[in-house]
Amino acid sequence: MFFRYHEPLFRPPSEAGSLIFQITIGCSQNRCKFCGMYKMKQFRVRSLDEVLAEVRSIPPHYRPGVRRVFLADGDALIYPQEGLERILDELSEVFPSLTRVGAYASPNSLNLKSGQDLAALRARKLRILYYGLESGDAATLRLIDKGFDPEQMLEQCRKAMAAGMKLSITAILGLAGRARSAEHAAATAKWITALSPEYFSLLTMFQRHNDDFLKLIEPLSHGEILLETRELLQRLAPQGTILRSNHVSNFLSLAGSYPKDRQRLIDTVEAALIEAKRDPRWYAEIPSYQEEYY
Repeated sequence: MFFRYHEPLFRPPSEAGSLIFQITIGCSQNRCKFCGMYKMKQFRVRSLDEVLAEVRSIPPHYRPGVRRVFLADGDALIYPQEGLERILDELSEVFPSLTRVGAYASPNSLNLKSGQDLAALRARKLRILYYGLESGDAATLRLIDKGFDPEQMLEQCRKAMAAGMKLSITAILGLAGRARSAEHAAATAKWITALSPEYFSLLTMFQRHNDDFLKLIEPLSHGEILLETRELLQRLAPQGTILRSNHVSNFLSLAGSYPKDRQRLIDTVEAALIEAKRDPRWYAEIPSYQEEYY
């Protein structure tokens, strides 16, 4: 290892093969009640000199093999524009085979970047942003204290796509609990349909430093999560969007494209529901996945 990460370090599943540089610590918008990813960290932006030194620390014989880089932590896009451009320039110079840089982006950071800013970053190989929508339902967003409403987030994401960015949007099954499960599914499907991002990923609500939030909702059972998933997929109608549910929290794996695989994805959930009803105990059970280490 050529440098030490400030643990815990998170990345999207699709960045498994990427070299990770931690240019910020924590998340600038660390207020979402359901999220326990960065609650143990004090947010800060690392100095440009420190980050550039880490990039240059990679030995020359490793550099040609680096094709993708992921910028951490939870909101690397918040990095000041001039410094972020300098980091991206350095990455292209040090890694001659680099094809793509990715980063998490929050509504907070996207709100601060202009379309011109985003286009300048895209020209420097920052090509994909991972964005947590969580829900398209305004009431659910207020419940989790997201800080932005669905319309504001839709406008931000359209700005990013207009600048040429690919977006990977995430939403969380079970986030609204039993009270607004149907509204959560319908509004999220409507929001994704309106944007048609390149990627749409589903996670499932689980326990991680969020016990107080879990007390605010009635958690969904396995069967109810499958019903919510079916409702969402039946209403979902984006164009050219790849859907995945491959996070460790998901107990049903889904993979396909809209609109091509719409019916196959719905049929997969229908088959899972039929199978689940054969085991009433499992059907009524609350998913128990939780992260023990962080």
